[in-house]
Amino acid sequence: MIHKVVGAQNVSRMCMVCGTHNPAGLKGRFYELDNGELLGVFRPLEQHQGYPGRLHGGVASAILDESIGRTVNLVDPESWGVTVDLAVRFRRPVPLDREVRAVARITKDSSRLFEGSGEILLDDGSIAVEATGRYLRMPIDRIVEGDFGTQWFSDQRPVPGEIEL
Repeated sequence: MIHKVVGAQNVSRMCMVCGTHNPAGLKGRFYELDNGELLGVFRPLEQHQGYPGRLHGGVASAILDESIGRTVNLVDPESWGVTVDLAVRFRRPVPLDREVRAVARITKDSSRLFEGSGEILLDDGSIAVEATGRYLRMPIDRIVEGDFGTQWFSDQRPVPGEIEL
């Protein structure tokens, strides 16, 4: 199915998942889709493997945690998701030699907490890893100290107009 990309979310400098300057990071990109979901796109490195040629389960969990946690920005750009709990189910191995895509959405929302779900999809559209989580909604000044503005910025890489999932 083809989805229109309606926006790209910010990235950070050193985050393990989205950091543009982190040499060991996944350099993830996050696209807001026309169906209200969030798509995360990653290019794993050899350092992200568990078994040879396979994405490490902890890295897959981090991808889904970040993707689900960011969905709050779809409805409230001033809120941040802080993980309360995350349940992950591994169905199939995720190959390291290609782009990894995660799709996430909010499933329940309140003023203090939100819940979400997400999946890492394989090239054929099947689900490799799925997760559900609960997150606290918090303003950034309650999460980090100092000037976060120098660490969080617009993703300047080209944004596709459409993406096929």
